Amino acid sequence: MPRTKGDHEARRREVSEAVWQVMATRGFTGLTLRAVADELGATTGLLTHYFATKRALVEYALDLLEQRTLARARREPGEGLAALRNALLDILPLSPEATDCNRIWVSSWDAALSDPDLSADHALRYVRGRDRLARRVAAAQALGEIPPGAPSDIAAAAQSFVLGLVVQALFAPTEFPPHRQVELLDDYLAALTAAP
Repeated sequence: MPRTKGDHEARRREVSEAVWQVMATRGFTGLTLRAVADELGATTGLLTHYFATKRALVEYALDLLEQRTLARARREPGEGLAALRNALLDILPLSPEATDCNRIWVSSWDAALSDPDLSADHALRYVRGRDRLARRVAAAQALGEIPPGAPSDIAAAAQSFVLGLVVQALFAPTEFPPHRQVELLDDYLAALTAAP
């Protein structure tokens, strides 16, 4: 009996969950067809039905990671500076789920740096993130909460700060526990909002 589209979609969701589990436990470098097949309790032959190559698996994994990152529960945006702060807090590894996402993103940088297409995709993701932050910066400036300046430059600096904090928190979690990350972010925002 032929498989129905529903069966195919259900199997694809199962494969997605296996890909996610492998990335969360082994990092991006541990993402192989064999590892995903083992997690799924299947053969690599079954997986090649969905991913003909490791690169196809990697591309899919990055898309899945982006979807999960964007679908994660977010803080209420608020207005002005509060909206910017909440967007930056949503990036930080403040919960186990956010830590897993960030661990996978950081480990994916190696694959992206060695592949021009993946690198371009990553660069575009960060551009979209900066654009979202720049809109919040502009709104905070309109309310007089952030001094004048190019919103895109301020957003780039804020994104750079928070990504650096992510890396430190992943490598030294006892030195950068969630409350310390929040304190450092608030100090950064206080300096940003201080009049020149």
